[in-house]
Amino acid sequence: MKVYPVFLIGLADRRCVVIGGGHEAQRKIEGLLECEAAVMVISAAITPQLSAWNAQGRIKWIKRDYRPGDLQGAFMVIATGTEPNMSERIWQEAEAEGALINVVDDVPHCNFIAGAVARQGPLTIAISTSGCAPALAVRLRERLERELGPEYAVLLELLARLREPLAERYPDFEERRERWYALIDSDVLSLLRQNRPDLARQRIAQIVEEGVPHSM
Repeated sequence: MKVYPVFLIGLADRRCVVIGGGHEAQRKIEGLLECEAAVMVISAAITPQLSAWNAQGRIKWIKRDYRPGDLQGAFMVIATGTEPNMSERIWQEAEAEGALINVVDDVPHCNFIAGAVARQGPLTIAISTSGCAPALAVRLRERLERELGPEYAVLLELLARLREPLAERYPDFEERRERWYALIDSDVLSLLRQNRPDLARQRIAQIVEEGVPHSM
């Protein structure tokens, strides 16, 4: 199976339907809530955490099993723990709606798969084994989570503030690109890892203002 990796944007307020209320559904919903999606959960029973989110108004819970028509207007559908016959019905309705559909552990009834995701602030890394061995993707994600510390989130927050100033200061794309790579290849990340944010900011300012030797 060949997959085309992509990151979705603009999920805020999009109708996302999750069928199932167990811990796997909870993990999927947590990611959707981080993107401010409008999540509807269809399940006869749900986890305590999902119940709390429902009470807080963060999700809408339909306390029953899936019925045809539940996916009307859905942008994305995720089904967990469903029986094969129900998976087929969910798939057919999602396809008719033109929705993105993922039936967990049932690749033939998916038009997208979700990778194992490691996050540090704005940094998002998704890993897929193209359905061959999801457990390997999980182990790789765990390794990355150990290796990528909070300094990456801090670095990205600092660099995000530079996008407009750099574009104004260096309108030439090639010159601006050289500055970006100089920043990334510098010791700024190491300084943040050492908890020396002031020195990191000074180093950023130096590279932006003066550049760096090509031998760096």
